[in-house]
Amino acid sequence: MTIALLIAGRGEVWSCHADDNVADAVDMLARHRIGALPVRDDNSAVAGIFSERDMMRCLHKHGEAALHMKVREMMTAPVVTITPQTTVMEALALMTKRRFRHLPVVDGGQMIAFVSIGDLVKYRIDRIEAEAEAMRDYIQQA
Repeated sequence: MTIALLIAGRGEVWSCHADDNVADAVDMLARHRIGALPVRDDNSAVAGIFSERDMMRCLHKHGEAALHMKVREMMTAPVVTITPQTTVMEALALMTKRRFRHLPVVDGGQMIAFVSIGDLVKYRIDRIEAEAEAMRDYIQQA
C-alpha cells in the first residue's frame, strides 16, 4: 500500500513557520495534542520539523530562554521527506533506520501531508488483524 492511499481524505496539516516564536509553536503542539510540526520557510517548502524532542533538548541547553527563540534555531533540519508513491513499508523502514517519528509527504515540491509512525503502525496492525480474520474464516469454511 502506498502513502497516497493512507492519507486519502485527510484534512488540514498544521504547521509553523521557521521564524515563528518557539512559545507559539509549543502552544500549537499542546492545543492540537500532537508531537511534531512541519516547519515552512518563505517559499512554503518544508524547511524542517519542530518536535517535542527538539524542544526538550533546547530547554535543557538554554533553559527558559528557549521559549523566546525562533523555531529555525531548534528545528531538525534538513528534513527527510517521502512522496505519495512511497509504500508504507518503505516509510516504516526509513523511520526505523533513521530513528525519527514523523515524515512530511511532498508532491511537486509542496507538502501535502504529515505522517507519524503511529499512522503507519496502525495501518500494519489493521492489515494483520484483517489477514488473521480472513484466515479464521477460511479455516472455519474448510
